Amino acid sequence: MEALNIFIKSIFIDNMVFAYFFGMCSYIAVSKSVKTAMGLGAAVIFVLTVTVPLNYLINDYILRDGALSWISPSLADVDLSFLSFILFIAVIASFVQLVEMVVEKFAPSLYNQLGIFLPLIAVNCAIMGGSLFMQERAYANIGQATAFGFGSGIGWWLAIVMMAAIREKISYSDVPKPLRGIGITFIITGLMGIAFMTFLGIQL
Repeated sequence: MEALNIFIKSIFIDNMVFAYFFGMCSYIAVSKSVKTAMGLGAAVIFVLTVTVPLNYLINDYILRDGALSWISPSLADVDLSFLSFILFIAVIASFVQLVEMVVEKFAPSLYNQLGIFLPLIAVNCAIMGGSLFMQERAYANIGQATAFGFGSGIGWWLAIVMMAAIREKISYSDVPKPLRGIGITFIITGLMGIAFMTFLGIQL
């Protein structure tokens, strides 16, 4: 039940885009087309779902203070948490490279549309933020960490697909010239963020 609460909360209440404004670079740049947004969103879901629980295990059994006691009691005082950023990024970059190779092999048109933003998932703050939030919140088990990673990915996918659908529609609208492009996108993102704040009233 707790894992389900974490999953729902990470989609609607702690949405990476609307609550923390993480991953805004690719969110703004790739949300011009629903098809492209769905492709990048699926990649983000996969990377978050895999890397958050994997980084949970690395943090729990290698990095945190006393984590190495399972190897030897003499290592109980060792604290490798200062290596969190390096190891988390290494894990994320490895899986992003895997995603990039798969997309290039099986969906070359999508690969060309995503361009530089596909490999940039490795430095997407939403991806890194997922692992750092996992570490900060100290989830009780890997199931909760996985639920958080998967839910965060779904939340980011939902945000970018919704924005892409809106931007496709407003391309036919008479938007004032100074607001066209990024201007109206930021305004819509702010309004969507306010709308998502209504989910704060949900008791989980």
